[in-house]
Amino acid sequence: MRWDALRTSTPADEQPVVPPAPMLFEQRAVTRTFDTPGFRGMTFFEVQAKSIINRVPDAVQLPFRWTINPYRGCSHSCLYCFARKSHTYLDLDSGHDFDSKIVVKVNGPDLVRKELAAPKWRGEHIAMGTNVDCYQRAEGRYRLMPGILTALRDAANPFSILTKGTLILRDLDLIAEAAEVTDVGLAVSVGCTDVALWRELEPGTPSPQRRLEVCAAFSTAGLPCAVLMGPVVPFLSDSPAQLDATVRQISQAGATSVTPIVLHLRPGAREWFFRWLGEAHPDLVRRYRALYHHGAYAPAAYQNQVTEQVRALARRYGVGRDAPSGRPPRFAPPAARAAAPAGPAPEQLTLL
Repeated sequence: MRWDALRTSTPADEQPVVPPAPMLFEQRAVTRTFDTPGFRGMTFFEVQAKSIINRVPDAVQLPFRWTINPYRGCSHSCLYCFARKSHTYLDLDSGHDFDSKIVVKVNGPDLVRKELAAPKWRGEHIAMGTNVDCYQRAEGRYRLMPGILTALRDAANPFSILTKGTLILRDLDLIAEAAEVTDVGLAVSVGCTDVALWRELEPGTPSPQRRLEVCAAFSTAGLPCAVLMGPVVPFLSDSPAQLDATVRQISQAGATSVTPIVLHLRPGAREWFFRWLGEAHPDLVRRYRALYHHGAYAPAAYQNQVTEQVRALARRYGVGRDAPSGRPPRFAPPAARAAAPAGPAPEQLTLL
């Protein structure tokens, strides 16, 4: 496959291996491994991207038209991540390769500044974290987001961030500076506060409690932060007690809103998820095949039931009641919008 020549035979901490061919994104790619516990077993492909602000296809119904994704692949390793399929376009698999072979657009900050300054750019809202997490583990080493945020701030360009990463707190001051000159939307993704289930489904992420601490920190700083309650996983995190506990803790974190999204299983994620389900919860395989018999989505009736339960709990616990009272953004982040009806649009709002 075309990535074979980019692989290293032995790990070398901080030592890049520059192969003669092939070319990726029409630029030479560097393969790098780090012999440190947090990155052991992972490979990073450092590339010079040709563009960084990407347009969402018109056929996809989303509340934003433009995205920035400084990484491809994600060490969060969420079993259900819909972005897994995109790794197959690189001749990599949507399972272990997606979790451990990360493409890093090392020229991302410079590209953002250049593209924001282009005469054709109209200053539209840009969403980040809607494909793979821009605050995944690699960001701690590559530090692409400070440069990207600085460019957005300097251009006074509106943006939103959806994340499961606590590393976003490193950039709180930059985000606050941007919020002084443009509209900024913030949201964290927390599907369930059940610790045992979190360890199964999202083994590379910070705990749900730590993510809610991120929400609380932004709220304390006067920056409204929403919560995307996704995914709600049928038969595993959808009991009345689990929904109650999750929404209660979301309220305690000072979230401005909570939007539930039921698990969806697109090709790539579907096979990976069912493989895990058969090993960890074989008794649920038949029920899942029945629930998702017609495609990637659970039936509309089930989705609506979960949405109504969460909305009722949000009213009970006063979600948003104690949120910061600052000027609301004109461009709300995806997770801050009212829960959408069942259909294809919500799948794009979950985090990988």
